[in-house]
Amino acid sequence: MKIIRITTNNEISTHEFPKGNHFTQNEAIRKLIGPKCDLYEHVMPNRLYKVLGGSNKASGVMGSCVSMLIDEEGLYHDLELNTVGSYLYETDMHGSVIVGNILIVGEVWTPDGIDFCGISEEQFNLLYPRLEILTKEARGQG
Repeated sequence: MKIIRITTNNEISTHEFPKGNHFTQNEAIRKLIGPKCDLYEHVMPNRLYKVLGGSNKASGVMGSCVSMLIDEEGLYHDLELNTVGSYLYETDMHGSVIVGNILIVGEVWTPDGIDFCGISEEQFNLLYPRLEILTKEARGQG
């Protein structure tokens, strides 16, 4: 199952959700977010759901719910603004920015609680084209 990465240069790419135990997965996720990322934050940005139509309802179906992962300490690392992430987070309404690369990932309910996973095919097919448009617009190509 895939996850979506959007860089501070407004480039969009897809990656397979990392395999392995939680430690291995978290290490791979932090590397995708950026070389300075030691701790990532789970964010559920309003526009990901209200504008793009993503689901924010976690269930036992892998990836049927989506969310955003960011560098928790990005502002301390002096990272560049992520235009698309800030738009999704409604920065224009409250002023708190998203910096560094972002990941759009899936979620699933497990016996231990909510885990991150790849995005379901349905959610991916809905969101990727819309995120691609946003990245092109942010690069001035839309």
